[in-house]
Amino acid sequence: MRSFHDGAKDGLEALEALDPLKIQSFSGLLTAMKKTAFGGRRLGEAFEILQAMIKDPDCFVVMTLSGAMTIAKMGKIICTMLDRGMIQAVISTGALIAHGMSETVGQAHYKYPPSMNDVDLFNKGYNRIYDTLEMELNLNHVEHVVGETLNRLDPNQTLSSELLTRELGKTLASQFEGPGILKSTFLKKVPVYIPAFTDSELGLDVSIWAMGKHRQPNSPLGDKSANGQETWNTLQQHWPAFNPFRDLNSYTEKLLGAKRLGIFTIGGGVPRNWAQQVPPYIEILNLRLNTEFTPPRFHYGVRICPEPDYWGGLSGCTYQEGISWGKFVPQEEGGRFAEVLSDATVVWPLLVMGLLEEQQPKQPSS
Repeated sequence: MRSFHDGAKDGLEALEALDPLKIQSFSGLLTAMKKTAFGGRRLGEAFEILQAMIKDPDCFVVMTLSGAMTIAKMGKIICTMLDRGMIQAVISTGALIAHGMSETVGQAHYKYPPSMNDVDLFNKGYNRIYDTLEMELNLNHVEHVVGETLNRLDPNQTLSSELLTRELGKTLASQFEGPGILKSTFLKKVPVYIPAFTDSELGLDVSIWAMGKHRQPNSPLGDKSANGQETWNTLQQHWPAFNPFRDLNSYTEKLLGAKRLGIFTIGGGVPRNWAQQVPPYIEILNLRLNTEFTPPRFHYGVRICPEPDYWGGLSGCTYQEGISWGKFVPQEEGGRFAEVLSDATVVWPLLVMGLLEEQQPKQPSS
């Protein structure tokens, strides 16, 4: 038979009405939202956990980035988190980094007028990203920085995304006044990894640079008698010296050396999965090569993504699911996680404003 319990006597946590007359700060608002419901509660919980991982002196915080966040004008949000020492490693899509570079060199993005159709945009050199426009000319400026950077590197050096982004940051820091992700990561000595490097303007620029660098004066390029296949075969004789396994093992080494790990994810996709794959990597390394490394697992996790958890989805798998892969510390062992189902451009600035109000500089533990 059904009984009628009292929640207070059963030890349940009571919710509290959000009182705007008592809230005087972003951090106060976010803290109060933890005692509301639905998405508001998730955001409040995310703020509490994000704050804990950033304040933890033993925590190595990884930020993963996907989606058109720099085109959406979130670049200075990222730079602020880097400049304030909140982040110790960045894993990103190459497109997000390239679009951010166009900002650093002084280029702009524009609001998309619906009166312009996509054919008109193409013919006029505009690339549309949802409701925003990137001029193709912007990416030519990015290519110039990439080419200049590659030209000063040792031609026999094997590249990785970590090495190249560090050198790009060096170029940007020495030549441009504007803020930028790679500029901040270079100055703060924060590594940047781009797992799907060829899926971006940066990857295309490096490939074309390698082709042009080794082009011979007597090659058939430009010869009207040469057909397309002959030209392509000539270009294919030259590949960039790029080894993605340098990224994988560099990142793995950093996680193995950390006392505790936290991950802050915008979106999902390749950056998120690549950042979280080290524990299984170490586990199978131990199994197959008889090593005895301790697989590093994430103690904290906060994710902002509009994609819910559904079968076949790209970015919606939960941290709870990740526990089954050995990627995260279970809650009963102290793991702390929060997932906010929202457009990051809506809630991410609120979280960072709250963090800035509360942040004390992270001091390494003795």
